[in-house]
Amino acid sequence: MNREQGLQRIEEVKIIAIVRGVEEQHIVGVAEALLAGGIPVMEITMNTPGALRMIGKLQEQFGDRMYIGAGTVLDLDDARQALDAGASYLVTPNMEEEVISYAVRRDVPIFPGSMTPTEIVKAWKAGATAVKIFPGSSLGMGYIKELMGPLNHIPMMAVGGVNEDNIVEFIKIGCYGVGIGGSLVNLKEIAAGNYGWIQEKASRLTARLRG
Repeated sequence: MNREQGLQRIEEVKIIAIVRGVEEQHIVGVAEALLAGGIPVMEITMNTPGALRMIGKLQEQFGDRMYIGAGTVLDLDDARQALDAGASYLVTPNMEEEVISYAVRRDVPIFPGSMTPTEIVKAWKAGATAVKIFPGSSLGMGYIKELMGPLNHIPMMAVGGVNEDNIVEFIKIGCYGVGIGGSLVNLKEIAAGNYGWIQEKASRLTARLRG
């Protein structure tokens, strides 16, 4: 899936599934469940053991149907490794301008994490595709809504604290998209091989956004 197709998927579905701590043996089952549930966008965090191998495997098996990226990209070295492994986009928890610039040079979408208005504006000026407001669960929806007053020209993603009950509100206030981790990619259910649980959760989330 190329850049334009991938960004179109994000704009359509509004959800990026954050895959952290999933064992390599389960990654294909998780991808199949997310896809069947209507979420074709997922990021494998770099602090997941075997992340680079998993990104490569997913691109090989699902690259034409899913938009596969790397999350928790902390620095330039992480960014290089992730892209060399086949990641189609990068997500960071921190605002590192050289990482953003590197992604821009490689023509790869990047969603850098930022907290303050200063970081958000710097990230956008450096070339961010959209800015991830992090830590979202601590800052809350009200904080993001206030940011959108003076910074409504900058697309923002909410990550942390997004669930079935509030996902519609996050999109209604103007979020470009949302990132959802543990409440969707449940490690206990995955370890038990219960991929159907993830598919059902994904289906409920996407159904909420469809109204």
